[in-house]
Parts: sequence; C-alpha cells; structure tokens
Amino acid sequence: AIILVHWLLTVWGCMNYMLPLSYAWGNFSVLAVGIWAIVQRDSLDAIMMFLTGLLLTVLTDIIHISIFYPSHEFLSDAKRFSIGMAIFSLLLKPVSCCLVYRMYRERGGQ
Repeated sequence: AIILVHWLLTVWGCMNYMLPLSYAWGNFSVLAVGIWAIVQRDSLDAIMMFLTGLLLTVLTDIIHISIFYPSHEFLSDAKRFSIGMAIFSLLLKPVSCCLVYRMYRERGGQ
C-alpha cells in the first residue's frame, strides 16, 4: 500500500512537467527498491535501503519543491494539482518511514 500510494502521488506530481526529471528518477528508483523489499521478505538489506531512500527523498523533495515552485502568475490549476500532490507525497513520507521502520524491526533489524 505504501508503494502504491507514493507511486500514484509521484505520477500526479510529475504530470505537469513542473518538477525536474531528477524528482521523478529519485522517487521512482526508491519505489523500485521498495518493490525489491516486498519481493525479498527476509532481506534486511532491501528494507534498510528502502528506508534510507525514503529518508533521502524527503530531503530532495523539499529542495525540488522549494526551488521549482512557480510564482503566482504562472500557477494554473493543473500546476496547483501537480505541486499539491508532490507536497502531499512529501507529507506522507515520514508516516511511510515509520511503517517501513516497523517492518524492518519485524524482520529482525535492530
């Protein structure tokens, strides 16, 4: 569910080409690592890399959104929706990090 929600919000955040390609590459590559963590349920490395990637994308998303946020004159409804979904994804990432950390602990991580 975490991967599906973040995938959908990232797709919606990228749909107006307001954010650079590095936003999409960063988020989609972390989601790919998350799929790897789902497939290999006994791997601590996969879940730890997914958690680390989520934490890093929190920082990079803040930088992307703050640098590429358009001024009010250039903000259409589609751009508002796109940036709103990117911000919503950013706000959900700490919750996702807590859930992924709990999965890490369930798999035997310390």
